[in-house]
Amino acid sequence: MITILDANILLRLTEPSSPQYPTANTAVKVLRGQGFELRTIPQSYYEFWVVATRPLANNGLGLSAQETSAELAKLENFFPVLTDTPGLFAEWRALVVAHDCKGKVAHDARIVAAMRTHSLTHLLTFNVADFARFPGLTVLDPAVAVSSDR
Repeated sequence: MITILDANILLRLTEPSSPQYPTANTAVKVLRGQGFELRTIPQSYYEFWVVATRPLANNGLGLSAQETSAELAKLENFFPVLTDTPGLFAEWRALVVAHDCKGKVAHDARIVAAMRTHSLTHLLTFNVADFARFPGLTVLDPAVAVSSDR
């Protein structure tokens, strides 16, 4: 089962000092052990870049562009990126209208649109509630994945 990783998972995996690092790291190991194929989409990497390069004082990681690029290269080795498809914009537009998406939720709609254009249904994210408005998804909470391994 191909499962997309949200940017928040990628960010936690890059920040071992984060309280969410152990959960993200274990969830990835558990899902892989259960046969899940973990992938990303460009949107997850765009969002990763924004947070990774944002200053610490602004709730970012404070990495330089070079450091962020190196982190992305590592992540891409573990979680190959699925390219955007030509139908992505039309799918995204239909989703934001159908689900009355306003503000930052439009970013989540883009993730869902990318998944739909690849006929994927599984997403690993710490922000499970953010995706509740979109039917047809299996949204995996890393904490639940970790507890299922016990």
